[in-house]
Amino acid sequence: MKIIVLDGHGLNPGDLSWAGFEKLGEVTIYDRTPQNEQTILERIGDAEIVLVNKVILSAEVIEKASHLKYIGVNATGFNVVDIEAARKRNIPVTNIPTYGTDAVAQFTFALLLEIASRVGLHDHSVHQGDWQKSLDFTYFLAPTLELSGKTIGIIGYGAIGQAVAKIAHGFSMEVIYYNHREKTPKNIGDRQVSLAELYSKADIVSLHVPQTPETTQMINTAAIDQMKNDVIVINTARGGLLDEQAVTEALNTGKISALGVDVVSSEPIQADNPLLKAKNAVITPHIAWSPTEARKRLMDIAVDNLDNFLKDTPKNVVN
Repeated sequence: MKIIVLDGHGLNPGDLSWAGFEKLGEVTIYDRTPQNEQTILERIGDAEIVLVNKVILSAEVIEKASHLKYIGVNATGFNVVDIEAARKRNIPVTNIPTYGTDAVAQFTFALLLEIASRVGLHDHSVHQGDWQKSLDFTYFLAPTLELSGKTIGIIGYGAIGQAVAKIAHGFSMEVIYYNHREKTPKNIGDRQVSLAELYSKADIVSLHVPQTPETTQMINTAAIDQMKNDVIVINTARGGLLDEQAVTEALNTGKISALGVDVVSSEPIQADNPLLKAKNAVITPHIAWSPTEARKRLMDIAVDNLDNFLKDTPKNVVN
């Protein structure tokens, strides 16, 4: 059984082991694969098993890779695979659910706390020598914010959204959430509301939904207009959820007081992304999922997914 990993570096830059897959077949690992149909097909060759993270497997690739029997997406989101094309060929596509719930929830608050407490800004200032020159025992380079009593509006009340809500209660925050269908509160005090009510009442809006045609650019001018003045927006889900030009304009006018994002619409970020020139935007390079513990869980689940497929007991199939 030939197993091809098309973009292994993101998951395993060298601190994990591929041994679990090597027990299941003949493994070839490419750190990166360019988004070029010919190159992708050449690398897949006559392999039956293909594992991807961000390399896009289009309908054309799936149709032409004649030996392909299984596609494993080494991530929770599976929009990089043409699911319908795989279904037509009876190729199961699996994903990795819930491996990074705690890591992403933690990082959501890392972004929020950076915005609220300005730790990085002041640490940099101290290391530049500014405190040594200060006439006072303290100084403030930017306003800071107390989270207690603030309302966080969580869009998407799945595992990550619920974990974020739990942390928010630890900061004595009010928690409201929007979900596309009715969902029982996980934590005492969580309250489901309409999207319009969430926009109007939240001091912080935090996004935890997959990117679909319905959610693409859901944070647009119309949505922002419904939000409080000085709202904070956090996005650790998918970059395409934001209309980045509209968000930039709202940041520069002060309608949105601050933005924390770990994802952008095109990754790696492009030089012309408007968020790079926006006021009060904290941007990190898609690392919320990346603690060693979380990546190890991801690797273990990916191996288990393939092992179950080979035993004819497939699991975590999304198509």
